[in-house]
Amino acid sequence: MSILSITFHTVESQLQTWEQYLENELITLVENFIDVENYILSEVNTEMLTEGKNTNLLLIFESDEKRQEFTETELYNLSEIIARKFGESVMIFKTELNEKKSRF
Repeated sequence: MSILSITFHTVESQLQTWEQYLENELITLVENFIDVENYILSEVNTEMLTEGKNTNLLLIFESDEKRQEFTETELYNLSEIIARKFGESVMIFKTELNEKKSRF
């Protein structure tokens, strides 16, 4: 199992547009990711964030290789799509989670 966490930070002025994109397009894209075994799409609540909003996409892959392939192709494409639509109003942060121990 290999996990990738993607956080999308949206500035306050684009929240309504981001929410529409999330509901109408992003979820469909995520559902069609071939190598993703499971995913969790979440709103992030944190006291550290005072402006804008974070959305997190946790993706679970069969292997590190599948995660790497995804990062090089699908994540790159997704980043390009979001950059064209939102410019610098949505920032994307990728975090690779390397399992030490788990229990699902």
